[in-house]
Amino acid sequence: MSQSFVVRKAAVLGAGVMGAQIAAHLVNANVEVVLFDLPAKEGDRNGIVQKAIANLLKLEPSPLSAKSKSSNIIAANYQDNLDLLKDCNLIIEAIAERLEWKSDLYAKVAPFLAPDAVFATNTSGLSINKLASFMPEKLRPRFCGIHFFNPPRYMNLVELIPCEKTDMRMVDDLETFVVSALGKGVIRAKDTPNFISNRVGVFGILSTILEAEKFGLSFDVVDALTGPIIGRPKSASFRTMDVVGLDTFGHVVSTMADGLQSDPWHHCYKTPAWLKMLTDKGALGQKTGAGIYKKVGKEIHVLDLELKDYRLSQQVIAPEVESILKIKFPAEKFAALRASTHPQAQFVWSIFRDMFQYCAVHLESIANNARDLDFAIRWGYGWAVGPFETWQMAGWNQIAKAVSEDIAAGKTLCNAPLPAWVSEATANIGVHAAYGSYSPRSKSFESRSTLPVYERQPYPERLVTDAPSYGKIMFENSGGKLWTTGDGIAVLSFKSKMHAVGDDVLDAVIESVRIAEQKFKGLVIWQTEAPFSAGANLAHVAPLLERGEFDKGEAMVKKFQDASMALKYSMVPTIAAVNGMALGGGCEFVMHCTKAVAHLESYIGLVEVGVGLLPAGGGCKEFAIRSARKAEGGNAFAFLQSAFTNIAMGNVSKSAEHARELGFLKPSDTIVLNGFETLYVAKSEALNLFQAGYRPNLRVREIPVAGKGGIATLKMILINMKEGGFISEHDFEIGCRIATVMCGGDVEGGTLVSEDWLLELERREFMALMRNPKTQARIDFMLKNGKPLRN
Repeated sequence: MSQSFVVRKAAVLGAGVMGAQIAAHLVNANVEVVLFDLPAKEGDRNGIVQKAIANLLKLEPSPLSAKSKSSNIIAANYQDNLDLLKDCNLIIEAIAERLEWKSDLYAKVAPFLAPDAVFATNTSGLSINKLASFMPEKLRPRFCGIHFFNPPRYMNLVELIPCEKTDMRMVDDLETFVVSALGKGVIRAKDTPNFISNRVGVFGILSTILEAEKFGLSFDVVDALTGPIIGRPKSASFRTMDVVGLDTFGHVVSTMADGLQSDPWHHCYKTPAWLKMLTDKGALGQKTGAGIYKKVGKEIHVLDLELKDYRLSQQVIAPEVESILKIKFPAEKFAALRASTHPQAQFVWSIFRDMFQYCAVHLESIANNARDLDFAIRWGYGWAVGPFETWQMAGWNQIAKAVSEDIAAGKTLCNAPLPAWVSEATANIGVHAAYGSYSPRSKSFESRSTLPVYERQPYPERLVTDAPSYGKIMFENSGGKLWTTGDGIAVLSFKSKMHAVGDDVLDAVIESVRIAEQKFKGLVIWQTEAPFSAGANLAHVAPLLERGEFDKGEAMVKKFQDASMALKYSMVPTIAAVNGMALGGGCEFVMHCTKAVAHLESYIGLVEVGVGLLPAGGGCKEFAIRSARKAEGGNAFAFLQSAFTNIAMGNVSKSAEHARELGFLKPSDTIVLNGFETLYVAKSEALNLFQAGYRPNLRVREIPVAGKGGIATLKMILINMKEGGFISEHDFEIGCRIATVMCGGDVEGGTLVSEDWLLELERREFMALMRNPKTQARIDFMLKNGKPLRN
């Protein structure tokens, strides 16, 4: 990002659903925001915006990484507060998709814009050049489209769309800010209706509607076929329409119909009669409580077009089709779908074929290359694999031949042939290779962006055809591998499923610390993909319980503590690079490292109570120490009580910011908004600490604990929770044992104890629970059902 472009303060114009949530994500990134809307007709002139800010605090999942962030959104209105725009470096317009409204607003705000300010419109598909024409000519170089997807905090994709007069250096700066400061995946789109993701994604839904009608499939069956079983979100097709809003979907389709008159698929860009019927009567989907689906009590009902009424949703996939969809090899799967005569199989093949044809025909006009289109669909619509990736994995030439045969046979939605580049430039290869992705415009394979911001992503989002190399391996066992890229930092990555912590992972941690101390400047724990760690590997614990080998169980717990303490007292800095879940033992590793670098979307907590246990890898001990350190401020027990409640209830943070508030992260830990930057930042932190002459803290030998009085107070909390029906009898016992450890055991308040004392308490109380049949039942239930048993 150039030195001249620093976003000190931003403005968002429009406090509707998108505007308010864009403002929320800007403050998540520590950018102060002025949120504008019309002046309220009654009461406080900024009442509309104040109501929008209050609503942010109620939404789940929360648009805010911490509720306290809302105080950094300043309420304003267009009539009284336009002077505030003069201090804003970035202005994002997010009002309704009405050209005349946008034109009026641009004329109103233009005189108040700073000369170096970037003005971006958050439109989902209107022409950026048309919108630019509403701006004074001198401001057009600083104008572009910026299309966030809803909800902005959680959806990765942001499309940037320059107009003809846009200064491309400004777009580079804006891309840098959006990628690193806001943590997004940026795709540069062309100024075509609905840009890339909505153009292709909405066509995919329209194709699904038309093919479902052709094969006589109900809404719920289609959603069963187009959800996770084919690598798409649980909301699938029609439930996604309900979530987006049937009126919003209809508007996007109208934009395509109006702006794509010469498109070969133009006849497909229309809303079906049933959709018009629903919107006419106000059944707009999730926001109105009914649409294609509606909830009746605890049941989900779906619209049945034959019955002209709602019925219970069943989502049944035919067994023979389900078996085809579960075939591991794509080429075999698609061949089986084509060969099957079952309507469900023919439907699935048809929607893939339609998508392949559409993307091939339109790639040159809507995207710079095949990679951009694939990422746009993955990031914007939540597909696990993009259209071109799917095509390539299934056999480029075989699929091209099958699609062409269907076009010739009149089976497709339109007769547009596959473009020549499909066979001429990519025969036997496909569109993705190690050296880049194919661009029909340049007739070459284009490499990824070389903007400096991407140097912060040593392992960026990869295509399924990529095979990344993680450097020279220094040590490896069944649980993990230690590797380096020659920069003086060792990286430990776990190999277990969900990066669960078992005996082999503990060995890897201990050995990695030893090697790092001898040969490196620091050690980073980083996983090649989320999560950081789902916690202890219960599959390693269950056999010990079955055989009654509690001595081996205790030895494993002791090794866990040894691993945590090795991380804490390593002679080189240890950094936990966290992305996604860090639960149970994973959380304990984070707490013991010198420092954590956590992606904003990190969900951290000590959840052992769910399997009838307590944290015994040093988690309880660390909270006892952190509580003692707060004694100088007079709030030591308040912190301890809060930590106790979080452990006893198995609470998990809703963000890294929230984890800091709960005490799982330290105030000095670093939070980054782009998960692909965690390794880069973690290595930088390790090197900085080493260069500063890092030495670990001395072992803590005198910890003032709350003792018997503290235990009694915490037990009263448990008694009230038990009597209120919030916890079971076994939860009560677990909680009492957690309280015993965190308060230092049966000693007087203020007694000084050591870390080893607290670790021994952890082991003792942990083993007592392991011997309890109710805990054993919880572990068995979790292994068999994947969810906790509350016995």
